[in-house]
This record gives sequence, structure tokens and C-alpha cells, in this order.
Amino acid sequence: MADQLRVAVVQMNSRHDKDANLTKAERMIDKAAERGARLVALPEYVSFLGPNEDHASIAESIPGPATDRFAAKARQHGIYVLGGSIHETSGDPAKFYNTSVLFGPMGDILARYRKIHLFDIDISDNVSANESATILPGNDIATAEIDGHLAGLSICYDLRFPELYRMLALAGAEMLLVPAAFTMFTGKDHWIVLLRARAIENQAYVIAPGQIGKHQPNDSTCYGHSVIIDPWGTVIVQAPDTEGIVVADLDFEYLNKLRQQLPSLANRRPEAYRDRSVVAG
Repeated sequence: MADQLRVAVVQMNSRHDKDANLTKAERMIDKAAERGARLVALPEYVSFLGPNEDHASIAESIPGPATDRFAAKARQHGIYVLGGSIHETSGDPAKFYNTSVLFGPMGDILARYRKIHLFDIDISDNVSANESATILPGNDIATAEIDGHLAGLSICYDLRFPELYRMLALAGAEMLLVPAAFTMFTGKDHWIVLLRARAIENQAYVIAPGQIGKHQPNDSTCYGHSVIIDPWGTVIVQAPDTEGIVVADLDFEYLNKLRQQLPSLANRRPEAYRDRSVVAG
């Protein structure tokens, strides 16, 4: 088990051209591998960020063309690749899954996670979204080992639901993977705050690659600010406001020392959290 892990987060501006997006992602993986990354993490909807009416034409099964390309890159460089997320076909021709896949150094699929919490919001005059119009929710949490250290998978809007991350931490996760396409309006106030909170409360590294810039439909804008955050809640590295890659080394000796010195996970009292009426004081 390695005490150090070099991780790269990729920040992209995916649009409606699926092949162009995938080709760009492949180039980013190559560049990250050249910088010594052992894990390369891509953002949510990496293969397509465009109109809902096009989802049927770009969705695919897993394994499929897009995941085969990511698997090939993982195998080529002998690294782990988090394939952001793509539109996965379901049994319903009009509905799809928003699915993240983690690949091992041999190109094998180590974990598949279907986004549980769907982005259905309406903040008047600012941002409106109805992800569930074309996306089905998943129901299962997913973890996988990366060089002997457990990673927990999640996607974007999941970030607002701490229950999921606590379940991952209790399953042993030392890294929380959060590929995202966070909106500019919500991101400027909530993105970093929520990521730091998930890192602090679960004493885990948070690896959060994001989309940046305008995309279709309606020239919606993603916030970017892809980051890697340590278990103390400190931002180790943050991407500038452009497409690109940032790299950081995770130190698991530091993580273990922190969990020993400030044992908040060990100090939980689940017996006091049981379902019951709140006692009025």
C-alpha cells in the first residue's frame, strides 16, 4: 500500500460534439500521465453537455465506445482513470443514467456509479434545471481500491447530501470522488464550501474535477474551480478559470495521523441517532 498518490483533476468545457469532447479528454489524460499522475479524474458529463433532446443519440451502454476509449488510456499509461460521467442507456429509450466509471491500470472497470440525487431545481431568474426529465436515479453506493486506498464515488449534486458521503466514509473511503458540472450561480457560493465540509466531516481527501464555461442549451455556464482538498479541509490545489489540469500528491500517512489525533469518525454515537421524536428542550 502506497502512502503517496499523485492525482490529476481535469477541467473541461464539454459541449455538444461528443467525439471532440472525448478526443480532448484523451489528450488531457495523456498530459496528466506525463506529469506522473497515478489517478486522472475527469468531470461530469465529460462526453456530452448539450440539449436534452440529443441524449438518446449520444447515450451508450457500459462497456461502450466512450468507456472503451477511457479504458484504453488507463491501460496505455498503466494508471487509474475516473471517466467523469457519461449518459448510460437504460431499459427506457427516453431515460438514461448519469454514470461514473472508474478504470484500473489494466483497463478493467473497478466501479460503476449511477448518480443518486438528480439536479431538479428552480431558482427564479437565475438557474433552472430538470435533470430527471431524461435521467433516472441510481440506488447504490460504489467504492473501489486505488493502490490499496479506498475511494468512494459520487457526482455533482450528490454533494448536497452528506448522508451519502458518511456512508462512504463508514465503508472505509479515504478519498471522495466528485466529478461535477456545477452551475456558476450556485457554484460561486456553495461549491468550495460544500467540498471542504465533506472533506472535514469525513476526514477524507476530496477530488473534484469540474466543467467550466458556457455550454448548450441556453448558454448555461459551469463554475469550474476544480480542486483537490485534504482531510483537514485545506484546498491543496485549484484550477484557474480555464480548461486544463492540476496535480497534487495525497499523503495517507497524514490522513491516518489526523484520524488518530482528532477521531471524530470513531467518536460517533449511532445509538443516539436512532429514529425517534426530537425531545423538546
